[in-house]
Amino acid sequence: MSVPAVPVPWPNGARCAASFSFDVDAESAMLGVSTKHASRMSAISHQAYGPLTGLPRLLEILARQGVTSTFFVPGYTAVRYPDVIRTIVDAGHEIAHHGYLHEAMFGLTEDQEAAILDRGLEALDAVAGVRPAGYRAPMWELNWHSPKLLRDRGFLYDSSLMDTDHPYELAIDGGGPLVEIPIQWALDDWEQYCYVPDFSGSGLIESPVKAIEMWQLEFDAMRAAGGCFVLTNHPFLSGRPSRAHALEGLIEYVRSHDDVWVTSLSAIAEHVRSLGLKPRSVERPNERDF
Repeated sequence: MSVPAVPVPWPNGARCAASFSFDVDAESAMLGVSTKHASRMSAISHQAYGPLTGLPRLLEILARQGVTSTFFVPGYTAVRYPDVIRTIVDAGHEIAHHGYLHEAMFGLTEDQEAAILDRGLEALDAVAGVRPAGYRAPMWELNWHSPKLLRDRGFLYDSSLMDTDHPYELAIDGGGPLVEIPIQWALDDWEQYCYVPDFSGSGLIESPVKAIEMWQLEFDAMRAAGGCFVLTNHPFLSGRPSRAHALEGLIEYVRSHDDVWVTSLSAIAEHVRSLGLKPRSVERPNERDF
């Protein structure tokens, strides 16, 4: 039976870790669902707001706050916006893998998923000259064979699972572990802000005041638990003026705590790996018990 992840001792006596991550989905979020969305000029422009307008604004905020972040980039986004993606690298942030066309991974065979991983790796290398250490599954949807595919390609960490508040070493059959840095839907701006007709959302678009209040409450509780606070934002959503302004306020609040380590996900993963933690398994339900 699986055992819970143990709390992680953070560097320099920090009480918890925090990371502000960004999924640069752009048009791939829609095209990965159906390439028919390519004919929707207005909807596509909504997605393009991310790399064209939102991302530069967010990079300015991170620079003002002195925060290094992790940007999960689908290969197609890199190919479509190479200069934009290179600005992320030039600003000193981490580029991580997020599929090629933000493809839904659920139900794919190992060979199908492997082909997408390799295509995304090739695009990020060609555009930004990086071999990413981290991966986040589109829609946070791993298959049970996904961790082995990542480990075999040299990834240090994944950030797609939700079973604990603390990073851990995920045990993989037939080889070394993979660092897992948990996330949560409540710490994602998509559920708060995203509405695209005939694609996503109910039409209810929340105020940044409400979103930031919820995220700040979660940060306070995660700090008390000594955990790892990971916020996921999308430039086409949180890059809008009022939301970006509110996000900067949250970043300032988190940074105001001198016992919080604010850093990139790769730095967190490297720290976890250095601890030599005993790997733990995440067990698949036994179908015989259904």
